[in-house]
Amino acid sequence: MTQRMNYFAHAAGAANAYQAFSQSLAEGPLDLGLRELVNLRVSQINGCGFCADLHVKTARQAGERELRLHHVAVWRESPLFDDRERAALEWAEAVTRLSHEGIPDALYDRVRQVLGEDLLAELSFAVVEINGWNRLGVAFRPAPGSMDQVLGVAGSGLT
Repeated sequence: MTQRMNYFAHAAGAANAYQAFSQSLAEGPLDLGLRELVNLRVSQINGCGFCADLHVKTARQAGERELRLHHVAVWRESPLFDDRERAALEWAEAVTRLSHEGIPDALYDRVRQVLGEDLLAELSFAVVEINGWNRLGVAFRPAPGSMDQVLGVAGSGLT
């Protein structure tokens, strides 16, 4: 696929504001490892190759094990994730795949019990953030790896 356009160049104000939103979340209490697992899973669901590529590289730079990255797509069946990670991945999937019935109270209560309200709120904003980037990536088709230097993942050892 070929990139359709550089949306940053054509909507710089909105793009920079969204980037600032992303940066504010990166500085929040949600740790990078958990955030990257969620970013990867949501990007897989949404079919955003650019973002999936980026978040695998970011996760590897943050010390994530390669096998766990392979297991993100099948996290429910994998023994490699703890209760906190499972709760975050389940919540991320539910927020990404909103149905007409919404998110069940039982899921909300279970995730809130594991993560606490503050982290659940931060996670929810992080899921909204990656869903937005995914939608831009799917719409405008930036090539996976095309921004590695700019985004600081060229040294991930993955090409």
